[in-house]
Amino acid sequence: MWAVFLLRNLFDPVLINFVNYLMHFLCKLNLFCCLDFTVSDMYRSRRSQCILNHLVYLYNTVQVLGFSTSPGRLAMMAFILNALTCAIGLLYFIRRGKQCLDFTVTVHFFHLLGCWIYNTHFPTALTWWLVHTVCTALMAVIGEYLCMRTELKEIPLNSAPKSNV
Repeated sequence: MWAVFLLRNLFDPVLINFVNYLMHFLCKLNLFCCLDFTVSDMYRSRRSQCILNHLVYLYNTVQVLGFSTSPGRLAMMAFILNALTCAIGLLYFIRRGKQCLDFTVTVHFFHLLGCWIYNTHFPTALTWWLVHTVCTALMAVIGEYLCMRTELKEIPLNSAPKSNV
């Protein structure tokens, strides 16, 4: 419904903010589900602590993402899986190839702010920046590709008369 309004070239800040928050909410919800799918198998016996562990995996920038531990690799896999599925969200809610990069960077900027607030310091871990740079690139490129495919579909022209007069 609102994606049709984004096809116009009207400047509507309320609509743009709504879609930004919608995309951010969907990406966080999807990331939470991806983390539940990948990481929470280690915490099945302590299910009450699982939600708290997901919040740590969402926003902790130092201890979570890494190549050396199994939970770190699983969390990185969840972030990359999230980027791939959020690209489909760009297809359904943005529908413009030109705007995919803008919305992707905005979603990841909101995540950066959330990590900064949660940790009370700016993220400096190299693996955090590497994972989020790859996720931003994947989400933007795949989202643009999917949107361009739908934008470039052939428009059917029916030359037959509509009624027999």
